[in-house]
Amino acid sequence: MPLATVASRALAGVVAPEVSVEVHLGPGLPSFSIVGLPDAEVREAKDRVRAALNHARFEFPARRITVNLAPADLPKDSSRFDLPIALGILAASGQLKASALAAHEFVGELSLTGELRPVRGALAMALGAARTGRAFVLPRPSAAQAALAERVCVLPANSLLEVCAHLAGESALAALPRGGERALPDYPDLAEVRGQAQAKRALEVAAAGVHALLMSGPPGTGKSMLAARLPGILPPMREDEALESAAVQSASHAGFDAANWGARPYRAPHHSASSAALVGGGNPPRPGEISLAHHGVLFLDELPEFPHDALEALREPLESGAISIARAARQTRFPARFQLVAAMNPCPCGYLGDASGRCRCTPDQVARYRGRISGPLLDRIDLKIEVPRPRETELLGRARGERSHGIRERVSAARERQHARQGKPNAWLDARETAKHCAVDSAAEALLKEAIAKLSLSARALHRVLRVARTIADLAAIDAIGTAQVAESIQYRRLDASP
Repeated sequence: MPLATVASRALAGVVAPEVSVEVHLGPGLPSFSIVGLPDAEVREAKDRVRAALNHARFEFPARRITVNLAPADLPKDSSRFDLPIALGILAASGQLKASALAAHEFVGELSLTGELRPVRGALAMALGAARTGRAFVLPRPSAAQAALAERVCVLPANSLLEVCAHLAGESALAALPRGGERALPDYPDLAEVRGQAQAKRALEVAAAGVHALLMSGPPGTGKSMLAARLPGILPPMREDEALESAAVQSASHAGFDAANWGARPYRAPHHSASSAALVGGGNPPRPGEISLAHHGVLFLDELPEFPHDALEALREPLESGAISIARAARQTRFPARFQLVAAMNPCPCGYLGDASGRCRCTPDQVARYRGRISGPLLDRIDLKIEVPRPRETELLGRARGERSHGIRERVSAARERQHARQGKPNAWLDARETAKHCAVDSAAEALLKEAIAKLSLSARALHRVLRVARTIADLAAIDAIGTAQVAESIQYRRLDASP
């Protein structure tokens, strides 16, 4: 009863656990069964594998074939197990040496002619293969993405025959050199936004400390332009950040383009997005927009128009940097260290407080509109600013604002101070760390007491004021938090006191 085992990788979220593809040839009438919680795509592998082996002139065993995908309690999806199943059958039937499979891991979809087709999640699986020390064999179209991983030998192949020739020692597959060297992405320049000096300053503070930002203002004042330019003033991605971000995106249906290596994710879903689309879901669970924005920016335009349950689902990941999705059969945890930038109008028509006087919204309509955003969610947003209509001289003048490059240097320097002091950005400090690193003098403490009384700040909001003040001090390259930093930080919470 010949038995062959092939190492492959399944994809559970962004984790790629190893799956043993065990092929057993037993007595009885010819049959072909796959066990181990396969979905429809995996079950259909029987026909693709049979056709590919016959087309490549291999002998398909006329015996009872049982393919076990272990561990049995992990659901298996997609067609990435075609190649391991085919190789397992060849090894179990003696057409390949089983010992040749031990030093490799395999993934790949087979066409009916034996050609290898690309698979989703190549980078996440390559990161898993790197931990085992095995070479990683996969379709050539997916190899560029897998080559971004460190310490893994990526062997791209075009067909089943090429893989078999490599395992038989006849024609070795050439390892793909590691990629990942990219120039700084060409982000939109902040100097293109006319006026809005206060909003630009708030954007710089948000970038320096990874703080969440809410912009409120009439239509056409530049809120979307400002948000789109935030990635351009963020520090370049570190190697580990780029790998984590790319691995999450590779697990999505859209996949990851290796040409975007090192670019900060910028996600701007439409306000009709459901809760599952925003935070993740499905069966099996897939990462949502907040995870696809990992180490990048999530921009929610028209914030009050989003479904209420979708907005409330943001509360946990804003605090923890991750999202847990529980289903009856399984639970998956996705990373979600995103920077939230949101925009909204001050009222349903958008012109409340505008100099044009066009607003005709009643106080009740305004209250209902703003009430779509819950207090607990607003409490988790560090900076809330108004973005008024620019003056005519700002729109028509020739003067240009500071370019993103100069702002990015200041932001990078502030981030370096934070990592040297506490090992993380200021926005990620917990209560104990906030008390340790965000202490203020007596004058600033008196100002904070007054702000708590006038703005009715909660304990969470007070901690966020202190963290923003710490970021302002880091931008100024000073160690002590004084009255000036606390006063500026409080200014970014003035909308809390708006009626």
